[in-house]
Amino acid sequence: MKAEIIAVGSEMLTPFRQDTNSLHVTEKLNALGVTVNFKTIVGDRQRDLVSAIRTALGRVDILILMGGLGPTEDDLTREAVAESLSLTLRRDAAQVAALHARAASWRIPMPENNLKQADVIAGATVLPNPNGSAPGQWLDITFGGYRKLIALLPGPPRECRPLFDAECLPRLKFIVPPRTIAVRTLKAAMIPESQADKLLAPIYTTYTDVETTLLAHTGDLQITLICSKPDADTAWKRVDELASRIEEALEDWLYSSDGDSLEQIVLYYLGLRQATLAVAESCTGGLLAQRITSVPGASRSFLGGIVVYSNEMKTQFAGVPMELIAEYGAVSAEVAKALAEGIRSRTGATVGASITGIAGPTGATDTKPVGLVHIAVCDPQGCDAVERTFRGDRRHIREWAAQLALDMIRRRLM
Repeated sequence: MKAEIIAVGSEMLTPFRQDTNSLHVTEKLNALGVTVNFKTIVGDRQRDLVSAIRTALGRVDILILMGGLGPTEDDLTREAVAESLSLTLRRDAAQVAALHARAASWRIPMPENNLKQADVIAGATVLPNPNGSAPGQWLDITFGGYRKLIALLPGPPRECRPLFDAECLPRLKFIVPPRTIAVRTLKAAMIPESQADKLLAPIYTTYTDVETTLLAHTGDLQITLICSKPDADTAWKRVDELASRIEEALEDWLYSSDGDSLEQIVLYYLGLRQATLAVAESCTGGLLAQRITSVPGASRSFLGGIVVYSNEMKTQFAGVPMELIAEYGAVSAEVAKALAEGIRSRTGATVGASITGIAGPTGATDTKPVGLVHIAVCDPQGCDAVERTFRGDRRHIREWAAQLALDMIRRRLM
């Protein structure tokens, strides 16, 4: 079965608020074997809502509406659904009594406009909302000759999510045919999206029953495989078969076959080799260390790091000779290697890593542009160093540098 989620509220069409309820609802629907084919955000205009509802009912089996059930003039979800289905609204006496009781328990007067929340669509089942005043509603109807399931839920997350779990999920489990959606995420580092697709498209396009998506972000490529089948064994067999072929094609670009982050993989390899890591950062300002320490238990392998912006700090804390900086400049392969070896030596770590560069927007010279980064990774067997020039603003350059440094550590440990 296919579903659509409509988030209602003009505030979500501004830069300041976003829909998060749909993530929770999608996860729960997928667990039932229901795919979410569309997510729509509609402002508080009844005409637009009616158009969106009718469009949704023409293309999916399950429609979940979130928001627009409050007491104010711009809360129009009930009215829009009723109009879309050519149904009437009735004021439910039990809900009126519940609203008065709620106001009394709070020792506040009952505003007249609150009674709007007691309006129920003809034929709908009221869904009790223990966390708020606006109840949900459930409709199981025929529309255009097909069975449609419609849920109206309040917008606040603390009301929407518990109400969906308690009232909608049990109903859906009873109605939805058994089906499994198998989802697997593979990740690769520092391979351009176009290059990856050139390698992978001839493979994944032959699996027409598996939905494959590629998402690239600052040196990280996420490949998601989704397959829906009547039974779990068949769904997972198809996903695992395609995943195996993708792993083979990506070779050492691939770092995770089950969604782990790059920092998790680095710490896994460190633990596997009973090795330790220390880092020295200049232009990234601690971003590399922050990513590593975001993983619980990182202290078992990560000794620590230093942020050394000035030349004097590079010398004092990492032992980089001042004459080396004077000869090659702070942003150079030579200084990057000295930083990595220096932090490794001073901390006693197995592996030392360093980043030095020009994150911009100032600091560039004729020979050293904004985006120039030198990264080094050293261990007892030697030292790897690379030079890259990344494009973008200061934040993107720093993120690219930290991503490349993590991937270099991973490869060195491999």
